[in-house]
Amino acid sequence: MTILGFLGGTGDQGRGLARRFALAGHPVLLGSRSAERAVATADELRAGLPAGASVAGAGNAEVAARCEVAVVAVPYDGHAGLLAGLAEPLRGKIVVDCVNPLGFDGKGAYALDVPEGSAAEQAAALLPESSVVAAFHHISAVLLLDPAVGAVDTDVLVLGDDREATDAVQELVGAIAGMRGIYAGRLRNARQVEALTANLISVNRRYKAHAGIRVTDV
Repeated sequence: MTILGFLGGTGDQGRGLARRFALAGHPVLLGSRSAERAVATADELRAGLPAGASVAGAGNAEVAARCEVAVVAVPYDGHAGLLAGLAEPLRGKIVVDCVNPLGFDGKGAYALDVPEGSAAEQAAALLPESSVVAAFHHISAVLLLDPAVGAVDTDVLVLGDDREATDAVQELVGAIAGMRGIYAGRLRNARQVEALTANLISVNRRYKAHAGIRVTDV
């Protein structure tokens, strides 16, 4: 099993994904700026999982060093600052970026402009010796964290420039009940995938749902 590290893992998205991967049998590490907060969150998460689930917490730098695959789940405003200091511990590793650069105003959610094109491309620029893959952008944290939801019925668009890395992430996606990883292009196409999250938020608000996406005829 792959040791998965969640950078910013104490937020809803990081905890939700960590929970699902722990249920699938993967050891997970929750990272945070505060190691104490990470440990407390990991203890709380583990208490709601079957015996034997492997969940631990530590500071982000320690999690980056100990994991085999890292998942970046911080808010966009902390994205560059976090990754700029982790290039060395993440060297040679797959880094899965699921950050959505979004703003909110009275009209709802909207996509923010990112100088590099997308959060995933920003990650690739900051981590030149890691294999950055974009994935997990369109999954409701509410569903991920809900123990009554046995399977999360959604496809996950997986983008990247390293075929072995995208294949590995697709395989990881498939470990979560109900999910399927779909290759969706090179990292340069991540911007529209990240931006689509704003549309899904609008869908979910209008219909009081937790909608994801499905790709047909694949």
